[in-house]
Parts: sequence; C-alpha cells; structure tokens
Amino acid sequence: MLVKTVFAGFGGQGVLLMGYMLAYAAMQEERHVTYMPSYGAEVRGGTANCTVAISNDEIASPVASSPECLVVMNAPSLIRFQSSVKPGGLVFINSTMVTRVPSRRDVETFRVPATKIAEDLGEMRASNIVMLGALVAGTNLVSTRTLGASIEDILGRKKELLEINRKAMELGMEHIRTVYPDWYRKKTKIASGAKSA
Repeated sequence: MLVKTVFAGFGGQGVLLMGYMLAYAAMQEERHVTYMPSYGAEVRGGTANCTVAISNDEIASPVASSPECLVVMNAPSLIRFQSSVKPGGLVFINSTMVTRVPSRRDVETFRVPATKIAEDLGEMRASNIVMLGALVAGTNLVSTRTLGASIEDILGRKKELLEINRKAMELGMEHIRTVYPDWYRKKTKIASGAKSA
C-alpha cells in the first residue's frame, strides 16, 4: 500500500525533520520510501513543507498531488494544503497554533495541541515530535519501537535531548489514544505494512 504524507508549517518548527524521521523509520522497516523536502524558504518564520511516500512496493513518483495524510503546524499550511488531501484522508492539526478546522467534511481531522504539550514538557521545540507521535499513533505508518529507535539514531545519544523527544513522541501518541480512542483501536488504520510495536 502506498501512503503519501505532506508535512507543512513555518520554518523553525521542525517540519523537514518530521518528514526525515518518518522516512528514516520506514527505511528501517525495509519499506520503499521517498522524501522530498521543499527548500524554498525554510528560514525561521518562512514556510516549509516536505512529502514522504511509503510503500511496500517501488514508488513511481515522490510527488503527492493527493496525499493520504497531512500534518500542519500552522494556519497558512492548512489553508494551502487541505484541498489536496484525498477524500477519506487524515489531517493532523497543531491545534495550539491553528484554531480553524478544515472546511472539508470528507477527511478525518485530529486536533493535537502539540505546542502546548511541548511547552508543558519544558521544550517548545519538541512540538514536531509530539505531532510525529500523533501521526504514527493515528496511522500505524511505522511501529512505535521503530520510530523511537529512529529518533535516537537521528538526534544522537545525548541523554537529555533523547529523553525529552522520547517523552514528546509518547505524549503525541497518548493524545490520539485518549482523545480519539475509537480511531486508535482500529486495527489497520491507514497503513497495514508497519511492523508490530
């Protein structure tokens, strides 16, 4: 099954890192992956986005004109990308920064107060990892174990940094489990190729 995800937000919110971590985790599970970052203006405050495609088979094109999943960290990103999501797709919104909801009714929406969760954790920069945890809990694109190991590989082995990011991932997952329990309990979710947690 081919699943394409678009991550979008302001530069400085770790949007490209989210996509890279998901792509890396999927590669660790021996899946076919493409990662296509937008290098237009990823300076702090500018816009940034990337596309990750994950499949059990070879991927013909990394372009996601109709992604199955969208992760938005700010309101302009929701406005720009919501119309591109496939009907029946999933939209994950950083509800601390985005007060509006998608105008579409043919997508599933998950509101995650990622920035607030990260602030309460004492590290606002971890809001991207909160969102990544929520995405994985809501989609099963990769296993929890693989994502945790990938965060460790990418961020290095600095204990303090790892603990904060591991906790941020867990809190994002916990948000989906507690606020969207019926969705979380679905066995297949959007992706059936992930290895078990």
